[in-house]
Amino acid sequence: MNIAMWSGPRNLSTAMMRSFANRSDVQHVMDEPLYASYLNRTKKNHAMYDEVIASQEIDYSLVTQACANNTQGICFQKHMVQHIDFDQENDWILDLNNFFLIRKPELVVPSFLLKFPEGDFEDLGFKQQIHIFNYIKHQTKKTPVVIDATDIRNDPTNFLSKLCEKLTIEWDDSMLTWKSGLKEYDGVWAKHWYHSVEKSDSFKPEETCKATLSNRAKQLVEQANIYYQQISKYKI
Repeated sequence: MNIAMWSGPRNLSTAMMRSFANRSDVQHVMDEPLYASYLNRTKKNHAMYDEVIASQEIDYSLVTQACANNTQGICFQKHMVQHIDFDQENDWILDLNNFFLIRKPELVVPSFLLKFPEGDFEDLGFKQQIHIFNYIKHQTKKTPVVIDATDIRNDPTNFLSKLCEKLTIEWDDSMLTWKSGLKEYDGVWAKHWYHSVEKSDSFKPEETCKATLSNRAKQLVEQANIYYQQISKYKI
């Protein structure tokens, strides 16, 4: 079974990857398999650009074929929604057991801008996320699973068990904790992006956002909320 998590940046996605990787039935983990293809296509000025390109296959069709391959046990795939090439056929997604990880824009935007100050609205992924969600919903005639990062942080046992039920996999309480540190399945970019999760060993309650937003951050939050509200109404 291929379980695909569709997330934007700064959404708790790496901690979720840790959580699923700790399950006894997860045999393989794919950390943002489309990242190099995305950078090669867009020429985005991301940190460690050359290292990322060198570390992964850049042919979009080859990567998506690998994502759709049948596996023994569970293959967990952490995808960033902005990595999808919407100019290509993406029916491979329909063969995956998909869920969407969302987070409030006012929590995402400040964190993202600290790591990537020159990032724009497209880099946040909110628009792409609802596009993929609607594509799956339309093609399958079923509403994809949606879960909010804040709910997981504040009540991990409750919401992760509900997520497992929706994905038709058994609950495994090993999802609640993991060993700190970087992992062999982490992308080469981990040393730039994964500082917080590297030190983590479990989900911690969401902290109240006290940061004063810049005018630019406020504009991005306002844009993002249009799309966040469309998908958040479906969350577990």
